[in-house]
Order: sequence, then structure tokens, then C-alpha cells
Amino acid sequence: MNRPIRIGTRDSALAVWQATSVEKALQNLGYNTELVTVKSTGDLILDKPLYELGITGIFTKTLDVAMLNGTVDIAVHSMKDVPTLLPKGIVQTAVLERASTEDILVHNGQPDFKDVCTIATGSLRRKAQWLNRYPNHRVVGLRGNVHTRLQKLKESDWSGAIFAKAGLERIDVLPHKHISLDWMIPAPAQGAMVVVALESDDYCIEASSRLNHTISETCTRVERDFLRVLEGGCSAPIGALATIEGDTLLFNGVLLSLDGSTELKIERSAKLSATDNFGEDCAREILENGGSELMQYIKKKL
Repeated sequence: MNRPIRIGTRDSALAVWQATSVEKALQNLGYNTELVTVKSTGDLILDKPLYELGITGIFTKTLDVAMLNGTVDIAVHSMKDVPTLLPKGIVQTAVLERASTEDILVHNGQPDFKDVCTIATGSLRRKAQWLNRYPNHRVVGLRGNVHTRLQKLKESDWSGAIFAKAGLERIDVLPHKHISLDWMIPAPAQGAMVVVALESDDYCIEASSRLNHTISETCTRVERDFLRVLEGGCSAPIGALATIEGDTLLFNGVLLSLDGSTELKIERSAKLSATDNFGEDCAREILENGGSELMQYIKKKL
């Protein structure tokens, strides 16, 4: 185990935390490691919503190129940022044990949702679900790393901003003033970290696959299969959450219009032994019940 494994990561605090956690896990297994940081297009362009940038895998593309060029050996990503179809030559090797999947509203002072509130988020999914629940509210865009977004909220007159709880907890910046949005269906694979490697690199595949958490891998696979068949990527308001109770997988999925006025939901369960095509089947049910027309309309608007 003498060959150093070069771990690629974005240079944001959260990304470095994630990569460092993988580094420590590999070192505990006896591997030599080295962190290599890069800056992605998504980190550089902060004045436009993600869906307007028109780049698939905007936070992962730079690391994909670095891996294919031989600059890094493996990469660590927030799994919800990873395209459902990986670039040719790159494979998923591990999903680490998942953290909280929950969305939360961070606020400066307890908002009264009966009033006309202004809520900040850079996510189409969060915006659509919020407007579906509070159609009289105003939703504004918010981009940047975690610290930047928290600072923008602090300096604003917004009623609150929506964050993934896992990200704030990981870098220990979860404010006391937050509200759980347990009614909001998260992004597919939210709260999960994934490791990818070159398909031809048996050494790194064998090493990193030892970090895989089977339950987390199963749940995120179903969620991402649902997303892939709906053809959402970052450009549609799609939520999905799979959980396991005993020998049963429980699934909740949603597709919404951009303004939140239309909501197509699905709740299904399956035995763990029968989940191979379960995510795809749930997506097809959505598509057959108004989802196809809604996706076509969304694509025309974006």
C-alpha cells in the first residue's frame, strides 16, 4: 500500500471537509494519501443561478477532467451535485454513510409565514416546493459557498434562506436560529458523499470501495435512478428520498412546475430484494400521469 492516492476536491470548506474525511478513512485502512484542490466553474461564477449556466455537473466537471488527465486518482463529491450519468472512464466506487437529508430554513428572527416573506435559495427544487406551500411568498436567488450564503443572509432583510442541514453540520456552522423543513422532499442523494475513480484504476477502486456503506448506496441509487429517468439533472424541481425500514425500502418522490403551482408526488414501497428497477418505475409512473408534459414545459422555459 505504498502508492499515494491523490484525492481531488474543490477548495470550498465543505468540499475539503468531505475529502479530508475520506482521506482519514483511507489512512485508517493503511493507505497513503494526498489532497489535491481545484476550483470549479460553479465556484467561480456566482452571479447566475446554476440552471442558467448550462453545464452538466458544474461542480464536478473540473475534477473529472483532472482525473482523466492523471492529476488526481479519486474525487470526493456531494452526491447530489454529481450527474446521474458519469463521464466515460469514471466509475462510482463508494457512497459513505449518509448524514441528514433534511432541508432547513436559517433565519435572522422567527418569521411569520402568514405574512409575505422573502426566502432565498439557488435551488429550483426548494423554490418550487416553497411556493407550492406558500404561494404568496417571494423567492430570491442565493449562490456561493456555505459561509458566503450565511453572511448574505445575515446582511439581508430576507425572512430566511434554505440550506441542507448536513452541509452546515459538517463544518460546524449550523446556526441556532433554524427551522426544520421536514415537509420538503430533498434533492436525490442529499446528505451523501460519493467517491469516484478511473474505471481502469484497480488499485484505487479496491481501496475506496472499502468505504462503501451499503444502505446509503442502495437508497441513493434508487433516488438517482428516479432523477435520471425524469431527466431532471439540475434543471428541474425534482425531489426524492428513499429510506429503509427492516427489509422494506420506502420512497417519496416529487416533480413540480417551476412556480410550484403543479405538484406530482409519488409514495411507494418495495422489498429490498426488489429495488433494482424501482426508482425507474416510480419515475415512469410520474411521467405517465402528467410528468411528461410537465417536463417538456419546464425544458422550454429554462
